[in-house]
Amino acid sequence: MQCQTLKPGVECVFMKKTGCSYNGGQCYQIVESCAGCARITEFPTGKFCASFPYPEQKWQKGTCPMATHVKKVQKVEEQKINPLKASKRSAGKK
Repeated sequence: MQCQTLKPGVECVFMKKTGCSYNGGQCYQIVESCAGCARITEFPTGKFCASFPYPEQKWQKGTCPMATHVKKVQKVEEQKINPLKASKRSAGKK
């Protein structure tokens, strides 16, 4: 059904015939951490996340999994090479 509380005209899975069934009966506005994300939609009632009804909860344990403005850094660790094995390998190639 389409939201009729805060985001009029948007399809919402929480909207029922009796009203919004989400926690507190409404979606929550974005938090400061969400600023710059491409999933933000602006309505006359405020700015909301298009993916999550309660964005603050997604930032509690680190970064939001759907954040488009945060670059995910992967740690690249070099393997530790045993010098004894490395010298044997290089000696075997000759």
